[in-house]
Amino acid sequence: MDKLTETLGFDWKLLIPVLAIELILVIVALTDLIRIDKNRVKGVKWVWAIVIIGFQMFGPIAYFVAGRRND
Repeated sequence: MDKLTETLGFDWKLLIPVLAIELILVIVALTDLIRIDKNRVKGVKWVWAIVIIGFQMFGPIAYFVAGRRND
């Protein structure tokens, strides 16, 4: 493992919390998108699914900020 740290130039263990947070955000956003009514989502659901999955870390945040109506 020390060879990997030397090759990358940083300790890869520091990425584990960031990856865990990202995975949790994606799962929660996709679960919410599936469960919520279509009329409570701004736009088409499949487009939001692509945004959530495709734009790592920012996609789920964008969904919760802009894609979900809070009526």
